[in-house]
Amino acid sequence: FNSSYAASGSLLPNEELEIHPEISGRVTAIVFKEGSKVRKGQTLVQLYDGDIRASIQKLRAQKQLQVKILERQKELLNIGGISKQDYETTETQISSIEADIAFSEAQLRSTKIVAPFDGTIGIRNISVGAVVSPTTLITTLQQIHPLKMDFTIPEQYSASIATGKDVFFTVTGSQDTLLGKVAAIDPGANVATRTVRVRAMVPNPDGKLVAGSFANVVVPLQSAPNAILIPSQSVIPTTKDKKVAVVKNGKADMVVVKLGQRTSDKVEVLQGLQAGDTIITTGLMQVKPGMDVTIKKIGS
Repeated sequence: FNSSYAASGSLLPNEELEIHPEISGRVTAIVFKEGSKVRKGQTLVQLYDGDIRASIQKLRAQKQLQVKILERQKELLNIGGISKQDYETTETQISSIEADIAFSEAQLRSTKIVAPFDGTIGIRNISVGAVVSPTTLITTLQQIHPLKMDFTIPEQYSASIATGKDVFFTVTGSQDTLLGKVAAIDPGANVATRTVRVRAMVPNPDGKLVAGSFANVVVPLQSAPNAILIPSQSVIPTTKDKKVAVVKNGKADMVVVKLGQRTSDKVEVLQGLQAGDTIITTGLMQVKPGMDVTIKKIGS
């Protein structure tokens, strides 16, 4: 007997982000096609960088001049022509210029907006010539192979699921049963719902699965090769426990049972019955312990 739990899940991109510029500037080139696949490090947008390049050139010229001054001051310092303070002041100026160059070079790199990972680019929201700022949404980038599938299970089933376990799911518009593999499980249950969040990874090499889709998830829980299942109508509920009417040596007897998982018409018996026992499934209202029973039909 294989037990399972049906859950509702959502398909999510493996990676997803909004593309924003790091600095303000004017767009001089858009070098991506909407809806296309891009590679990590690929240039997407180029901002105007002429002023930054000119600033770097100016700073390098100033540094070159200060280096020459430092060389002359070093000769004068050796013969006592200048104070050591003047020499150290020039050294500090060179270090300051180098810091300015490093900052400008970082600004120059920021004028080129690149893809941080492999994925599929979305619809662009800008045009060439537009002036953008860090708050401007340029486009979105999603990695849809593989996809993530998030769902929740009741806390009592958390011990039956582990990383690497297979789960099955279907999506709207397709009759195929697809496979995912559990990648992560939240360490604790949600206090409000008493459920545990589970994340599975789903391969999507052909891109047929759409991020954001609803998924009907089936989570296999446990398998019992020698489980005993009886018809649900055979169980007699009482105020204290559950009982089943059995036939032993031609007489009726009431046996207390412990139940497990259920299906649409059967229930698993964990304790109280043995393989080969004969149970009564009809006429239960007339059955009393110790009464004679004549069996007219035996079902499997």
